[in-house]
Amino acid sequence: MLKIGVLVSGGGTNLQAIIDEINKGNLQAQITTIVSNNDSAYALERGKQNNIPTCVIKKSDFDSKISFERFLINHLKDKEVELVVLAGFMTILSGEFVDAFENRIINVHPSLIPSFCGKGFYGKKVHEAALERGVKITGATVHFVDKGTDTGPIIIQKAVDVLEDDTPDSLQK
Repeated sequence: MLKIGVLVSGGGTNLQAIIDEINKGNLQAQITTIVSNNDSAYALERGKQNNIPTCVIKKSDFDSKISFERFLINHLKDKEVELVVLAGFMTILSGEFVDAFENRIINVHPSLIPSFCGKGFYGKKVHEAALERGVKITGATVHFVDKGTDTGPIIIQKAVDVLEDDTPDSLQK
């Protein structure tokens, strides 16, 4: 069974979708750890409600990004993680982190890459930009993580219509 580590920063709706698919038997995997860089992330509560080990590892608790990432790498390896899922994790990871889990990191990005991606496009900023541009279709992309920002090979995309009354919040949902 595939052992997954999920990295989150916020509410954890993508995490919940993964948990639901595992519970339905549609995904043969086990989440061995949920890591947040935000101690008030609701995703941690989702993990606790499903008896999944959670922890908070914040960059601000370390003297450098390198030491933060090395601690995170060691934690994931200690939990025998085979696939790292970035599910709303608001930190860009270094090449060293990517090398540690080469071809075993996927990201959920809230747009149809190559639109509204890369540096500065995360969270609601993506939806704000889509609405400002006036696009009629947006969506989400799951892609492998490489050393660029949102540049790895695309696994799957799902398009959604943008409605006239959409807001960044409604579009995010």
